[in-house]
Amino acid sequence: MTPIDGLQEGLTARPLTHDDAEAVTAVVAAEEVIDLGEPEVTVEDVLSDWLRPSYDITESTVGILDGDLLVAYGDHSGPDIGYTAVLPAYQGRGIGTAIARWLQAKARAAGSPRIGTQVAQGSAADRLLADLGYEVRWTAWDLELPPDREISARPLPDGFTLRDAEDADREAAWTLVEDCFLEWSDRERMSLADFGARVWDRGGFEPWNLRLLVSPDGQVVGATHVFLAGDGGYVARIAVRPDQRGRGLAPPMLVDAFDRAREHGAVRCYLSTDTRAGARGLYEKVGMEVASTWVNRAITL
Repeated sequence: MTPIDGLQEGLTARPLTHDDAEAVTAVVAAEEVIDLGEPEVTVEDVLSDWLRPSYDITESTVGILDGDLLVAYGDHSGPDIGYTAVLPAYQGRGIGTAIARWLQAKARAAGSPRIGTQVAQGSAADRLLADLGYEVRWTAWDLELPPDREISARPLPDGFTLRDAEDADREAAWTLVEDCFLEWSDRERMSLADFGARVWDRGGFEPWNLRLLVSPDGQVVGATHVFLAGDGGYVARIAVRPDQRGRGLAPPMLVDAFDRAREHGAVRCYLSTDTRAGARGLYEKVGMEVASTWVNRAITL
């Protein structure tokens, strides 16, 4: 069993295993129904994080159980990143607070000066974190392209092409995406193996999920990671090399990603961005609309 202070009598705690992925997905989904109106998380989301080679699920997670029912969980996903969810019927019993303290202790032991997480704005989790002293670091949004709307985008410049990535392209795609995301993201570079766990080793991966923009001289200058999540096509990553920006490349890349997703059954298409990236205006200009608002809250340890 895992020691965790502050639990009510009758609740137990233990580390999670990969076999708990569906139960964790169910807990997160139950919160999302309350906060967003519908669930967004998939079991592939959970497992792609847990299957990173650098990650130790036994050391990094705690599950809270009422008998055999998983009612909450905590996940120290990275040095200063924590995830948690509590079944709505079990909220208000101190479980979230106990997990927050557990995550703080994990981050402190790992030498991190802070711990943070992203929650739906105005949700029970948002209110709890505010009460515990977590401050907002940035705001994030899920933006959706309505099912009946198309993005009007000019063609790619002459000589540029979009294609599926091949195995030989993986390191180039990883380097490009990480270089672009680290321009504004305050974190360490993700290893190729961990990046792969979230992209080409993600459950259900198909070649069309990783699309590359190739310049006339054959260089990879852009990349899009798109996959199906329920009835949605989700663009998890889109990046254009800095020296190629300002040429109108991102809209055709989005059109391509959404078209591929729709060809494979997506009813709706969406992505996420936040104030650090400064890209919300671009997405709204091509016809996307804000579907939900999130805040990233953190506390100094």
